[in-house]
Amino acid sequence: ALKKQKKLTHKASVDVILTSAIRKRSKTTGVLVTQYVTTLPEGKSTPDFQCKPAPVTTQAGKLVVFKAVVKGDPKPEVSWRRAKGNLSDKDKYHTRYDESTDEYILEVMSAADIDTYKCYAVNEYGKAICTAALNVKEGKNISDPLDFRKLLKKSKIDESETKKEDEDERFWDAMINADKKDYERICTEFGVADMQRILQKLEHKKRERANKVRIKPDGVIPQDKDATEKYRTDVSNNHPKQNNKGLNQEDVEDADLLPADFKLSDVDFVIRIQEIKAVEREDALFECVLTHPLPRISWMGKGSALQNGEKYSITVSDHKLIHRLLIKDCKQQDKGIYSAVAGITSCSAWLIVEADRDPASAGTRKLRKTTLARGGGPDLEKAAREQQIKYREEMEKILASVKAKHATGQPSKDKNASTNERDGEISAGKSSGAGKDRSDTSKGSSFSEQPGFICGLSDVNAIIGETAELTCKLSSEDCEGAWFRDGKKVSNDDHFIISQDGVIHTLVINTCMEEHSGKYRFEADGRKTEAMVNVKDPPRFDREDLSAFIQPVSVKVGHNAIFKLAFVGHQPIKIQWYREGEELQEDNNIKMEKSAGHSRLVLSRCHRKDTGEIKIKLKNEDGFTEAISQLIVLDKPSPPMGPAEVTESSAMCIEFKWRPPKDDGGSPVTNYTLERQQVGRNTWKKLGEIPGIPSYNDTDVDHGRKYCYRIRAVTAEGVSEAMETDDMQAGTLAFPGPPAPPKVVSAYDDCINLSWAPPSNTGGSRILGYILEKRKKGSNLWTVVNALGELIKEKTCAVKDVVAGMEYEFRVTAINLSGTGEFSAPSEYVFARDPKMRPKFTNHKMKSFVVVRAGNSVRITLHFEASPRPNIMWLKDNVPVAKRVTISNSDGSSQLLIPSSERSDSGIYSILVKNLVGQETFSTEVRVTDDPKPPGPVELEENVPGTVTVMWEPSPDEKRDDRLHYTVSKLDSTKRTWATVGDRLFNNKCTVCNIMPGREYHFRVYAKNDMGISAPSESPTWGKEKKKDCDLRCAPTFIVPLKLHTAPKGYECYMSCAVNGNPKPRITWYRNNISLNTNTNYYISNTCGVCSMLILQVGPKDMGEYVVTAENALGRAECSTVLSVRGEECKNNMLINIPVLFQELQSSKFDTCLVTSIFSGFTNI
Repeated sequence: ALKKQKKLTHKASVDVILTSAIRKRSKTTGVLVTQYVTTLPEGKSTPDFQCKPAPVTTQAGKLVVFKAVVKGDPKPEVSWRRAKGNLSDKDKYHTRYDESTDEYILEVMSAADIDTYKCYAVNEYGKAICTAALNVKEGKNISDPLDFRKLLKKSKIDESETKKEDEDERFWDAMINADKKDYERICTEFGVADMQRILQKLEHKKRERANKVRIKPDGVIPQDKDATEKYRTDVSNNHPKQNNKGLNQEDVEDADLLPADFKLSDVDFVIRIQEIKAVEREDALFECVLTHPLPRISWMGKGSALQNGEKYSITVSDHKLIHRLLIKDCKQQDKGIYSAVAGITSCSAWLIVEADRDPASAGTRKLRKTTLARGGGPDLEKAAREQQIKYREEMEKILASVKAKHATGQPSKDKNASTNERDGEISAGKSSGAGKDRSDTSKGSSFSEQPGFICGLSDVNAIIGETAELTCKLSSEDCEGAWFRDGKKVSNDDHFIISQDGVIHTLVINTCMEEHSGKYRFEADGRKTEAMVNVKDPPRFDREDLSAFIQPVSVKVGHNAIFKLAFVGHQPIKIQWYREGEELQEDNNIKMEKSAGHSRLVLSRCHRKDTGEIKIKLKNEDGFTEAISQLIVLDKPSPPMGPAEVTESSAMCIEFKWRPPKDDGGSPVTNYTLERQQVGRNTWKKLGEIPGIPSYNDTDVDHGRKYCYRIRAVTAEGVSEAMETDDMQAGTLAFPGPPAPPKVVSAYDDCINLSWAPPSNTGGSRILGYILEKRKKGSNLWTVVNALGELIKEKTCAVKDVVAGMEYEFRVTAINLSGTGEFSAPSEYVFARDPKMRPKFTNHKMKSFVVVRAGNSVRITLHFEASPRPNIMWLKDNVPVAKRVTISNSDGSSQLLIPSSERSDSGIYSILVKNLVGQETFSTEVRVTDDPKPPGPVELEENVPGTVTVMWEPSPDEKRDDRLHYTVSKLDSTKRTWATVGDRLFNNKCTVCNIMPGREYHFRVYAKNDMGISAPSESPTWGKEKKKDCDLRCAPTFIVPLKLHTAPKGYECYMSCAVNGNPKPRITWYRNNISLNTNTNYYISNTCGVCSMLILQVGPKDMGEYVVTAENALGRAECSTVLSVRGEECKNNMLINIPVLFQELQSSKFDTCLVTSIFSGFTNI
């Protein structure tokens, strides 16, 4: 029983797991999706991987990057785990999220062990898991090219076949002397299967043969053709082997694992691909610009490699810097992340495909247009041209460095500096120690200066009848070259144009023919570069026929539609016709005529469903092309769409609407024709045509009757079948219910404002208006307030036909299409009188100060609210205004007006608004003034050297304007502008400092008030220019003498005076005839003739007479003062009288010893 219980418990737990976790199939292989709930809410989804991380094989110690793109709603949380441990080491494992590409990234900073990494995406509805393996190989230095076969994938080769290949010298001779494009053909002829191993061995063979060649005794490399072929050093292909899958990339150092022919370059993106938003059925174009030219890059779409074909068009510019991916005929399944991969560098961007916003075009195909990302076009070409210039400059620098090494005797066969003569590219590396030894052993060698190729020839694909151009660039202009085609020299003729522009040599093929295909070579002083010209003949349309073909073709239903196009191209050409993306096959209604130069499609007895896109596609071995047109089959429209919806039904009318036809037959609906039948009768009445708006209001109906309608759509192609509506009944007489009782909003002596709510029962039709009635209290007679024959449209009314002091009540009724409804209950009684309200001003901004120019009008307007009507009084300076002032009062406002103001009108104006409830007042200061008159004459006076006191007579307006003030400006003879030195001066003088001797000064004084500024009053010129013969010397004189000082004990004392003299006098300070200039207890200074002395803490010892002397070669002057210390005066007086008392006592008969003892006590005091 216990075992059975356990089994049942285990089975129950398994059932719970199965019901709560549902396995789902992911669109991405290798992803496990688990759903937590049985049914997903609308719009929600479980997590899934749009692009999962791919497995990586790398060398130990290298950087490894895993990338994943997830989806789900709500947005999943992504985490990473590993099988052999955790990811807690932040120095070794970095996780981040790239918002631009929507990628979750795991970076393994240093790969060490083989491991499996898992990526989890989890939200509240489920989770998704995927894994990626990391394989790590032992790192080692690979010096022998034969060791590469241990690192690259290879197939097993039979030992006998390997021995045969090694012994077959003819095979290796053909491989060494052949171009790279012929390697595959030679291997096929000799039956070699492993191309990778042969390429590795080929490098080894080339070096072996090069080592067997001896250099001439003079050290000069032979320049004949055979020797040039033997000594030519192949540069590794700059185009990396692109083996990146998904969204993963490895460190740059992994390039060392590849063979020499697949050496990774340092290529990067100048302009990356950008996000594109395209509408369905449009083309989308991704563009990018590289830093170095590459003949091709890899394009990835949603984790898969893209190939050139019907869906994708991969192109590259002539300079191989701009690469483009064109996605044709975008659909919803094309949206996702697309990547451009150049070596180890990649960039990604989203393609967003939006639904067609034109609903009328649903199910039809329009002429496609191409959508580009922002920043393309001319900006892309400009960036590519700039990068091409930079690349050429780099090549020139590298070539110059190689020449410099050659000039110093470094051998040209250094493996770190080599030249690819075909591609015109040069690569230079660091010299190894072995290279240095070789350089030392070949000091006697010399290299002849030969022109090098900065940019070699590139293969060209040309079209028959068009122009092709071959261009190369040399390092020197002082050389002439020759052009060859398949070994034969080419010269200027009708087909070829040879030109040279400096170091650039160009060969132009005017009109390409099939015989112009071949290998072209340019030779200059023993150097050469080669390229292939492939003249192709892809199918092409005749331009005139193509312009006519792309125009839409419109035919009526049952008629034939014909499409035809002429074309040229290499035969055989496959011709295919498509309608709405489906290839057409001949039948009774479809005929296709195909010939070598044109094709014709005939669609017989066309139907409306044949409307759509017609496409012709031509394809031969050299390429394909296509053209698109539109077929529009015109027919009468389909019936209007029902059911008809009744929008209003009353006893007076029936109003209804319907939907337009689903198919208008290719022409817009212009009118609708209507017929009506009364239910119970057999006849139909024509109502006529109405404009193309799908609605109708039938006013010729009887209430209570039922009607049926037939509706037909009318276009230029005919009339549709009829759409018959359901029965519609005209409303019976249903009157509206009573409105709510009116409410009093406000009441006055002459007006009562009312409002009410509409009736809850409208009677099934809209309310046309209201009738309002009034009745006096105590009366039985109701009178209509409305004007005769008019209805009140709104639910408010202002009743003005009232008598002040009377009491009223009101009632209202509603009117609809059927008639007048019931009256409402009466309102409450209300008196026709003004409400009691304290006066209150309602102006938003009331000015308390106004300035008016004399002669202008003064206008003060104030608005207020008050009830009952208030009394209004205006005052000026608390006195009633003069009779010349006009006062205008009205309901709610009052205005004061002075037509022509005078200065005497200045003052404070107050308004008093008063009624039975209260009062309110407001005051405004009015200042009537004019532009001030200028000040009187200006005088200048100097009291202290370096300063000038400017004095002037007051302006005549000063007594009448207490706000008038002055401004003083100064003009220095060394400057051109006036500077303000005093502003808002309310007195009549100003002292200006910093007056420099030897300069002239002018001063201006302005009077200013609230209205403006006066004309200036000019001062006389102050100061003169220095004269060379003028003697300015003078004896010292004290301009400002010292003053008597009394200071409290312990406080500081500051003495100063002003002295003038030339030459500058020497200043000496004395206290009690003792010099103080060297005494550190006193701070003495002399600045610009101002002599000062500072005593920090005054004490009894500082009391006495102070004298300052000024002395120069012309004379001497002095000035004195006395310093007294407050609180020490009595003691000082006693000490001053003690010597007198001592002499008197000694002269008397007192004992001398007694006198001495007495005065010794005073001395202690």
